[in-house]
Amino acid sequence: MLSTLDLLIIGAYFALMIALGWYMRNQAKKSKDAYLMGGKTLPWYMLGLSDASDMFDISGTMLLVSMAFLYGFKSVFIPWMWPVFNQIFLMVFLSRWLRRSNATTGAEWLSTRFGLNDKGVRQSHLVVVAFALVLCVGYMAYAFVGVGEFLQIFLPYERVKDVLPFLSHGEAAFAIGSPEYQAALQLSKHNTAQFYGIAICLVATFYSIIGGMHGIVLADVIKYMVMIICSLFVGVIAMSHLANSGDNLLSKVPLGWDTPFFGLQLGLDWGPLLKDATIKLQQDGYQLFSAVVGMMLISGIMKSLAGPAPNYDCQKILSTRSPEEAAKMSGFISVILMPIRYFMTMGFCVLGILYFSNLDLTLGTDGVINFENIMPAVISKYLPVGLIGLVLAGFLGAFMSNFSGTLNAGQAYLVNDIYLKFINPQAERKSIISMSYLSGVVMVIFGIGLGLLIKDVNMIFNIITAGLYGGFVCANVLKWYWWRFNATGYFYGMLAGIVASAIPPALSVSGITTYFDGTRMLYFFPVFIVIQLIACIIGTYAAPPTNQDTLLSFYKTVRPWGIWQPIHELAMAEDPNFERNKNFGNNMLNLFLGIVGQLLLMLLPMYLILSKWMGLGVVLALLVVVFVVMKRTWWDRLTAW
Repeated sequence: MLSTLDLLIIGAYFALMIALGWYMRNQAKKSKDAYLMGGKTLPWYMLGLSDASDMFDISGTMLLVSMAFLYGFKSVFIPWMWPVFNQIFLMVFLSRWLRRSNATTGAEWLSTRFGLNDKGVRQSHLVVVAFALVLCVGYMAYAFVGVGEFLQIFLPYERVKDVLPFLSHGEAAFAIGSPEYQAALQLSKHNTAQFYGIAICLVATFYSIIGGMHGIVLADVIKYMVMIICSLFVGVIAMSHLANSGDNLLSKVPLGWDTPFFGLQLGLDWGPLLKDATIKLQQDGYQLFSAVVGMMLISGIMKSLAGPAPNYDCQKILSTRSPEEAAKMSGFISVILMPIRYFMTMGFCVLGILYFSNLDLTLGTDGVINFENIMPAVISKYLPVGLIGLVLAGFLGAFMSNFSGTLNAGQAYLVNDIYLKFINPQAERKSIISMSYLSGVVMVIFGIGLGLLIKDVNMIFNIITAGLYGGFVCANVLKWYWWRFNATGYFYGMLAGIVASAIPPALSVSGITTYFDGTRMLYFFPVFIVIQLIACIIGTYAAPPTNQDTLLSFYKTVRPWGIWQPIHELAMAEDPNFERNKNFGNNMLNLFLGIVGQLLLMLLPMYLILSKWMGLGVVLALLVVVFVVMKRTWWDRLTAW
């Protein structure tokens, strides 16, 4: 239950976001670029804070807390599945390559690589726009459903039913405890979650549509400041409880829980301590931890080499002031996000371990404890009044950040890649801004509409992440590193990849088979890559190479490394002083250092909260080495290539 003070804090936060959107409306109206990209005038650190804010969401943090509880320090490797280290690839070289295009969207970027005038380019453009819009609508629906369900934990239907009687599904007409009563009550709770989702998404919609990118970024920065304060409080409270409890925390967890090192097997035996944890580990399928982490690393490298998907991350990179600032922004995200988020994650984890027997965790349908409810249970029982409201305001703001960032990306595709490209290429500024408003409303209607229709948000989330992202990889890797790859190859590679990758999760979520559940999908990743690669090669050689002038312009502007020898020879013939990008070795070194540094930034708060001073000292020393070396090998060389 939320106190009056907590509700006032949340209400004040929402009011601030609405006022902010209204305040920034004139700045957003200056031009199309001002509305969709902040006029490419926003500093890199503000865009970095905004991007980190989009990634600091409720569902992800709940998952991180449950993984930290179950896997301890080894949990820092599990986010490689997403993969979290894609930000390192962006930081080291891909953000600079992408930003040099001066494009407004990922689909528009294709014209810099493949040109404008052939059939394959049009097909590729359409498949990317469709991919981006489906991705945006799906994530908006996911945010809508998730935020409503989360808020209902703290503000349940039973508390608001008298104030909001229209949420009732008529349970009062049935005998309490009867099957009819229970069914009606569940529908009333579902209505309440949907009402909360609509209310919060409308707030996010207002400041996003009215304030544009300026409003979004400023709102995200304010929200992230709130999350920093909340994280520090949660971590300090956990350290205080740990110091005053008199309990030995490590006696409540398996041997090896407090070390990130592992062998062939996971090596965590929860059996004598918590049988439900043992069952959960078996369901997750991480017993052969080395093999799983290896597959995560391989698939993560391939996904990272492809560059950012056409979502808010891509839009923030394209909105930076220069290629160098794009790289700085991507690097800043890991530095500002990982220690803060994991300080909060470990704080909730420690409180969850100390007071596990006192937590009211929801049981799943199979009778096993739902470990993802540790975080909301700890918030409701062990955080003081006022801080609960601040934490919830921050997390609800995180949902709004993700929602608004995704909305802005969708608007950019509708305006630039549909309206200006096919409907009204000569549109004036006023018409473009009006169309931006309209496209935002359309995106929200589809996003919320889909959220109202689906009952299981994990169904669409799994299909989008496993299907769309799985199909995104091969074509988007080849576009950077192989000169002969053309738009026809890109189209067939994307199409084949999306279809092939979407089939297994679709079979799983539809109940036809559970064979692809859990980590099994990882082992099929090479199969999907082979299918995509075959389609890419067939499509590429079914059409002529991309126009030489386009390839030459791309090669000289973006300056990629890879298989570009024929185009390099053309560049040399045009300018004998032209030099190829010789940064491959340096980039590989910085990728290794960056991924190690990112892991250390995750481990730093974990050692700190447990007061493991020896481990903390080692992590700090290694971080200093990484930072000092990368200062010379990365930061000082940002203007090179």
